Amino acid sequence: MTTVILTFVPSILILSYFILNDKFKEPIGSIILIFFLGFLICLPAGILNGLSDDFFLKKLNYSEDLTVSFLGPAWAEELLKFIILYFIVVNRNEFNEPMDGLVYGVTVSLGFATYENYTYVYEWAVAIAKEENFSAESFSYLVALGRSYSAIPMHGFNGAVMGYYFGMYAFSGNKSYLVLSLALPYIFHGFYNYLSFPNSMVIIVILVIFSLYLHNDLKKKQKLKQKEKEQIKI
Repeated sequence: MTTVILTFVPSILILSYFILNDKFKEPIGSIILIFFLGFLICLPAGILNGLSDDFFLKKLNYSEDLTVSFLGPAWAEELLKFIILYFIVVNRNEFNEPMDGLVYGVTVSLGFATYENYTYVYEWAVAIAKEENFSAESFSYLVALGRSYSAIPMHGFNGAVMGYYFGMYAFSGNKSYLVLSLALPYIFHGFYNYLSFPNSMVIIVILVIFSLYLHNDLKKKQKLKQKEKEQIKI
């Protein structure tokens, strides 16, 4: 039971924080949809990660550290999350202020992170335990515990950064925001994977502080509004 809680609850807690701190709440149906789309992009992410591994590591003989960070998951996973925002979220009627970009950025990222976490805890950890001949239950617990304060917050708060800049772009037309919405999460994700635990925790701390700063900026702007008004998306 503890393993189940560690696998799923951290994502729920982070998502709940951003949803509940949104002055003008998003429809629950939209949150569920975008969260589910985050689930779905795990499949193409796995394919792209495999192709990157085959090309950069096996064919070009690049280092494994570089392949599993900047040349693999960082670009593939963040690009897929960005695609959901760019082609789906931005066209929805309820997306009508910059804060919505941040909320949906967190949502799609944690949808992805939740399913990815499940595969690590209940598939990868079990397979490794059987191969090494030790307790699958104990190893799954350790994996779930470690990822609850590393990979899950990395994805969630990285999604906040992506969503903040995407929302700013959508309502200003400033393309520098669009670049930042993809480039910054890629850089954070890349360094997180490249540094490995425990050095990667520095990235988590930076991400949490930076994303909460951005979130607070939007909260201040929301306080100036009595009600949510439709804004023109560029």
